[in-house]
Formats: sequence, structure tokens, C-alpha cells
Amino acid sequence: MTELSSDERALADGRNGPAAAMAIRIVAETARILGAERLVPVTSAHVDGCLYHGDSGVHFVERLVELEGRVAVPTTLNVGALDLIHPERVHADAHATQMARRMMVAYEALGCAPTWTCAPYQVGHRPGRGEDVAWGESNAVAFCNSVLGARTNRNGDFLDISAALTGRAPYYGLHVAENRLATVVVETHALSARLKAEDAFYPVLGAWLGAEVAGAVAVFDGLPADMPEDRLKALGAGAASTGAVGLFHVAGVTPEAPTLEAALGGRVAELRIELTPEMVRRVRDSLSTAPDGPVDALAVGSPHYSVAEFNTLLDRLAGRRMSRPFYACTNRQVLKDLEDSGTLASIEAAGIEIITDTCIVVTPILPAGGGVLMTNSAKFAQYTPSNTDYEVVFGSLGDVVESGVAGRVVRDEAAWN
Repeated sequence: MTELSSDERALADGRNGPAAAMAIRIVAETARILGAERLVPVTSAHVDGCLYHGDSGVHFVERLVELEGRVAVPTTLNVGALDLIHPERVHADAHATQMARRMMVAYEALGCAPTWTCAPYQVGHRPGRGEDVAWGESNAVAFCNSVLGARTNRNGDFLDISAALTGRAPYYGLHVAENRLATVVVETHALSARLKAEDAFYPVLGAWLGAEVAGAVAVFDGLPADMPEDRLKALGAGAASTGAVGLFHVAGVTPEAPTLEAALGGRVAELRIELTPEMVRRVRDSLSTAPDGPVDALAVGSPHYSVAEFNTLLDRLAGRRMSRPFYACTNRQVLKDLEDSGTLASIEAAGIEIITDTCIVVTPILPAGGGVLMTNSAKFAQYTPSNTDYEVVFGSLGDVVESGVAGRVVRDEAAWN
């Protein structure tokens, strides 16, 4: 039985209006199903339920608007099903386009910030360590818990907006301090420094983690102390895609793991795994569903690309132009930063098409007819075959750039060997 506070009971009785009353009932019933004894106040929300999957989702959020709902905490929005800045790049049918737009408009009417990004942490939504929040979107949840040290579970569609309207979430899982301690140690000392310096290593490491230890909290030992955020982002996205990982630690890097012992809470690990080069290589190869050969399209930016990643992409291009369609998915803030810095012109001159507000695996953007897509994203690699008509080849950013120029898969295997 979930115990509601007097304030929460007042919400259910309609103190803040009918939308908040409906929302607190949804949150409370979800808490009961999950076995949570109470609700926890949250300071922010990130809503994943704004992506159009069918008309019922549109009707739900429009009903909240009709009931005069307003978010009770700062709330950002995940990707929608349209690129509102470049609408011509989406090839959805008229009904899907109309309903997706209605959905996006309705979420804005509730007071949500129109960020339309799977990486809200790149647009200023960065709760502090120990803050309880209610986030949706798998990679954002992993980043929020692991890299920022805030506390959230993986909130499903419509629970996320209900938490935003009420400022409450079920108190269970990763909101509970003890559940955040690592029980698994992953040793990486057998891997070369060269491999750990490779950008593609981190999405692969995440894909391995999700497939191997989903449901447990792991701490990595032996990774570089100077890991940039984009590599932590890629690690979390890979893990969240293959195994629903909501939290990982990196000893000496992430906020709840200043040391290996701190990540474990002083306890003995239940499991220790020593990664070998063969294990990592095997996971890398498993991310491809097509053999090396011609490529028909290329994509980066899942999670959404950062300014730093765009700068690295331009450095890799060195003035060359893509011979195949190349898509880079990002958010509006990054697009504005690229425009302001003059970088956007160089990106477009290289034949790179920027997608905002959405991405190529949730919206029909890729050229019709199918083929082979190459990417450096474990998340794209996981979802492309099931969500599009394309098979996928995974590689490093350098591989993707060289393959995009050549029109066929080109690999540098040195680090992996």
C-alpha cells in the first residue's frame, strides 16, 4: 500500500485542478504496482512520452491541456516525431504529421520547455548530485544517474508527464541510496591504452554492459580519469539500449565513485568481471547486421550530437565531402551554437544534413528503399534494423567519415587488434 501525504491527498482531491488530480492518481497507482511505500518530491522532469506512437498518446496529453494542466517543476521534452525547423526532411504521411504536431503543441501548452532533445543535459538541464528527479528516455536516465549523480528511475511514457504535473514520483529503485551502490566490478586493466583512447570503444563498452549485467549496478575500474562527457554519454546510451541500464559508475570519474571502494559502499562485490580484448571485439562485431561493403547512408547523433562532436567530425573530414547521404542529429541549442560560430556552413558544405527535434530511427527521414546504414552509435546500431528498412554497420567516427567519403566501409582496425 502506498501512503500519500496530506499534500498529495489534497492534489488527488483536486486542490490544483483536475489535471493534477488525475496525474497524482496515475503516479500513486504506479507506485502501488511497483511496491513503493511512498512518493518522493522531484525537482525536475524530462518527458519521453512526447514522441508520437499513435493517436491515443495525443488524446491523453490533449486531455491534460483541456483540464488546465501545468507542470509543477521545470520540464524538458525529448525528441518528437517531426523536425520542426526542417519539416521537409520528414517523409511521414499526412495523418502522422498532423497528430505528431498536435502532440508537440499540447506538451508545450502544459508548460514544458520545447527542447526536443534526447540529451537535455546538453541544453542546461543538469540537476545536481543527490537531487530526485523524474526523467524518461533511456540514455538521459543513464546520464542523469551516472554522470550527474541525480536520482531517477526509467519513467515510462505518461508516468513522466504525470510526475511533472505533480512534482512527485514513486519512491523505489534508484531513488533509494542503497540501491545505487555497485554490486559488480568490471576490470579493464587487460585492455590497451590505445583501445581506451578510441571513441568507438565507449559505445561498445556500453553495449557489452547492458547485455551482460542489466539489472545490476556496475563500476568500471581502470578507465581513463580524463574521460570527456561525450564518451560517458556514449557508454550510457549503449548500456541503456541493450539492457535497460539506468546507472553505472566509473571509479575516479563519476560523482558517486571517487574510489572503487566508495562505489561499492565498502562492501565486497558480488561479481568481478575482467574484460579482454576478445570480449570487446566480439561485442563490436555484433553491433553490425550487414557485412562490410557498400553503404547507402550514414548517421551520427544518437544521443544528440554536441558541439565538441561536430568539431571533431569537421576535423576528421579535413575539407572533404560526403559521397552518400549523411545525417547528424542534434538539438536546437547546438544548431544555434553552430550557426553563431560559423561552423554550420562548413558542415553543410561537406554534404552533412542536420536533423533537429527528432532522429532518423524514430521518424521516416532516411531515403526510401532501404539499404545499409553506417553509424558510430550503439543506440542507432541497436534500433536501426527494427525501426527502418536499413541494415547497419557499426564503426568508429573515423571509419564512418572515411566510409562516407568512399561510399563503402573503410576501417582502421589498429586499436581493436
